[in-house]
Formats: sequence, C-alpha cells, structure tokens
Amino acid sequence: MNTYKNFDTALIHAGITTDKYTKSVNVPIYQTSTFGQDNIRGQVEWEYARSGNPTRNALESIINDLEKGYRGFAFASGLAAISAVLTLFKSGDKILISSNVYGGTYRLLDKVLNHVGITYKRVDTTNLEEIESNIIKDVKAIYIETPTNPLLEITDIKAVSKIAKAHNLLTIVDNTFMTPYLQRPIELGADIVVHSATKYLGGHSDLVAGLAVVNTKELADRLYFIQNSVGAVLGPFDSFLLIRGIKTLAVRLDKHTDNALKIAKALEKNKAVTHVYYPGLEASQGYKLNQSQAKNGGAMISFTLDDNHDVRKFFASLKLITLAESLGGVESLVCHPASMTHAAIPEEIRNKVGITENLIRFSVGIENAEDLLSDLENAIEEAKI
Repeated sequence: MNTYKNFDTALIHAGITTDKYTKSVNVPIYQTSTFGQDNIRGQVEWEYARSGNPTRNALESIINDLEKGYRGFAFASGLAAISAVLTLFKSGDKILISSNVYGGTYRLLDKVLNHVGITYKRVDTTNLEEIESNIIKDVKAIYIETPTNPLLEITDIKAVSKIAKAHNLLTIVDNTFMTPYLQRPIELGADIVVHSATKYLGGHSDLVAGLAVVNTKELADRLYFIQNSVGAVLGPFDSFLLIRGIKTLAVRLDKHTDNALKIAKALEKNKAVTHVYYPGLEASQGYKLNQSQAKNGGAMISFTLDDNHDVRKFFASLKLITLAESLGGVESLVCHPASMTHAAIPEEIRNKVGITENLIRFSVGIENAEDLLSDLENAIEEAKI
C-alpha cells in the first residue's frame, strides 16, 4: 500500500522501484535475451526478452502508476508506441485527429496505416461541435494532443472523452508535452495515453523511447498482444535510463516551466515577435481550460517573427540555444517546424493551421532564464533584414 500523497514522491516510489531478487534499491539492467526454464509447458514469469524483461517491466509499472491506468507498455520510440496503439484498429476504421498533430503521427496515418485501410480526418478538437459533426459510422477513436505540437492549442480532455463514450469511441491522448506530472488524461476520462518518453520523461537527450498506458484489462490484453507480436520493445538499458530520468521529473519540470513563463512573457513584449503560443499566458487560447486540467502551461513555446526578420539568420545567430530536432531535455532546443518536425505535412495544410515559415518552436531548458533570454534577444536583433 502506498504511504505517500504527493506526486513528486510518487515519481521516486511508484511502481516497481526495487529488485525483488536482490533487494537492490535500483532495478538492475537485465541485459539478457532469454531466461532459463525448469520444465516444458510450465508457468514461468520470464521466458524471452521480447515478451517481457524485469527492467522493462519495472518501467511499465511506474508509468502505469503515474498515469493512473490499468497497465503500461514500453516501446522502442514514441512513434512505435503510437503505431502499436493505432494498430488496435482494423481496416475500415476511421480516427479523428487534432488539426496540428506532430508530423510523425500524421505521416504514420497518411503514408502507412492509410495503406491498410485505417483512415483519419483532421478536425479542430478545440471545437466540440466540430468533433460531434464528424462522428460517423466508421469513426472508432478520437486522437488528441493537448497542448498540440507545435501551436500549443488546448483541447478539453474531459469533454472529448464524454463525447467519445457517448458514441462508444476510444479517446487517445498524446501527453508528451505535459507528462503525468502536469496532466493526467486517464483521470479526465481518456482511455489511452501515449508518450514520446524521449522527451521530458527521459529528460537528458540520451535515449529514444515510447510509452503507452491503457485504462482497461481488455485494452491491455490487446495491446500486449500487439507489443509482443510486433516486437518494437524498449531494451533493458534504455528502460533503466528512463526509470532514472523519471525520478527527477518534478525538479526538472519545475525549473523548465518557471523559465518558460518568464521567457514567454518577455517574448510577448518583443516588438519583433508577432505571436507567442504558450498556454501559460493569460491571453492565450485555452488558458483557463488548460489551468483546469493541467498544473501549468508546460515548457514548450512557439512564436513567430515579423516580416522584417529572417528566421534563417535567427537560427544561425544563436550561441547558447541549439537548433535541433526533439525537445524536453535539460538543454534548450529550437526548431523550425515547417522544415523539420512537420515537414511531412503538405505545405497547404501547414499554412492553413498556422505552421508557417516564420514559426519557431522553443523547448525551454533548465539553464538560467536570463542567459536564455539574452541569447534569444541577440539572435532576434541579428535576424533583422
């Protein structure tokens, strides 16, 4: 029985955190492909590492406890987790997705699953009436990001889940940007939560991993069958690193989010910046809704520069902040969504939803906020045309 009440304590003690065989305070790296068995056709706890590994099992138990689900699963990447979850559906099924989801999710649906008859439709999931109007016979799930990547739009998880249940649909939430420390979708009614654990959960830009949590035994049995059958599982060493990363999630995210709010407020006042996307700003879309379902606005900011500034010069002028794919590490990263993370989305769709050429996505790290602001302001000044 748990003896703690606070979530930052849960990050240290949730799930399986010690080794039952040796009493080690850290679950060891069980770096093995197979396990010896006493007899044939016997009941064994461990048989083959694709089917289960004690280190991975510990990680899966931790993320399940943190997300308050029925069972957790660890995969070789965030997209592997998303792919496994979407493989729960069959040919002829349709999924409603948020308008500006991560480009990799769009590519998976548009270029891979589309070929096997699992289709999708992009909808504005911040608009509940639009969701309702697009629920037709073949729709089986609603897949949302909140905040979305990269425009940080906020969707009402509780309301969407209520709509989904009324139509016997599944609600799937990508919780990568928030993590269970800031937001827990299953508690708000979602059926499945997915993470690119490469990001904040790992937190140090040193692993690639994906996690999924489901809320029922029926979904757990089905997803385990897919995980074991497809085999895109997370290895024991990366599972160990991810367990270690999760333990410091609270202290890291507290610093990340403090920095993000300071920087978002400063960018809001910068005359070269035409728009700041950050749900922690009172003027932002979904601020009140986000406050009701998440701890704060998170640590991701997107912003646009005016036409008198060249984004290429901006990126080239940064000295401290790194231009790179990914996010959520202790170091600050920026990217150009239109040519990097969301390049798989056709330009017409990108422009329509707001992923324009002058949009910059900023993963705020845990450096000193003044140093980060100085680097941003200098780069903006250098970017003048």
